[in-house]
Amino acid sequence: MPTPTVAACQMAVADLDVSANLAAVGERLRALDARVDVAVFPEYALTGFVPDERVHDAALDRDDDELDRLAALANENDVDVLAGFVEDDGDAHYNTLGYVTPDGDRTFYRKRHRWSDERDVLEPGEDAITVETPVGTTGLVTCYDLNFVEVSAAFARKRVDALFVAGAWPGAYGQNWDLLLRARALDGVRWVVGCGRTGRRELPNARTVEYAGRSTVVRPDGAVHARLNRGERTLVADLDPEILDEQRAFIPVLDERS
Repeated sequence: MPTPTVAACQMAVADLDVSANLAAVGERLRALDARVDVAVFPEYALTGFVPDERVHDAALDRDDDELDRLAALANENDVDVLAGFVEDDGDAHYNTLGYVTPDGDRTFYRKRHRWSDERDVLEPGEDAITVETPVGTTGLVTCYDLNFVEVSAAFARKRVDALFVAGAWPGAYGQNWDLLLRARALDGVRWVVGCGRTGRRELPNARTVEYAGRSTVVRPDGAVHARLNRGERTLVADLDPEILDEQRAFIPVLDERS
C-alpha cells in the first residue's frame, strides 16, 4: 500500500458566511502540495455556528449548490475533502461532516453528541459512519464525540485504520483536545487526524469564543506525530501503513476484542 498523505487545514471560520468560507476552503486546497490525498477541515468549516435561529438561515441542504461547489473543488484539486457544516434536511438541523471525493462520492456524518448550546438549535445524529479513504477504513468524528469512550470502542470493533476528527475546541480546554486525540489513537491502535478551528467567534448578541487550533496527527501508539499551534496553517503528514502494522503487532488489543 502506498503511503497516504493527509493535510489538516487549520482555519478561522467566518460565522454565517458560507461564501467566504467556501472561498477560503478553495484557496487552501489550491495551495496544497500535489502529493496530498486527503484534506481535513474543521467543524462547521462551511457555515460557522451561533446557538440561535441565525444558524438555521446559514444551514445547507446536502443537494445545495454549495455542496456541489465543495465536490467541484475536490475534483479540481484531485483530493478527498472533509468539511463540516450545519445541515438542514427539511425537518431538522444537524452538525454534519461531508466527505467528498474527486470522482463525486459523498458520505455524511451527523454529530451524535452535541456540546452545550448546540442542543438548543440542533438535533443529534444516530449513526456511526465509516468511509474508505486513502488511509484505509476511517471513522468520522466531530469534536465532543471524542469524549465518549463507547464511540472509540465501536470504531475499534470495526478495526478502523484511522479517525478523522473535525473540531472547534475552545482554547481554554486545548489540553483536553490534545489528550483525547492521543487516547483515541492508542485505544484503537490507529492513526488520528484532528483538524481544529482557530481564531475567534465574534458576532453581535453571541458569546465570544477563542478557538484552540492545535491541529494534530497522532500515531497509532498515541505519540504525537505532528502538531500546529493557533496559526492559520496547514499540517501535512505522511501516514505510513507500516507504522500501523507494527503497532498493531506490538499492541494486539484488537485481537482480544469481541
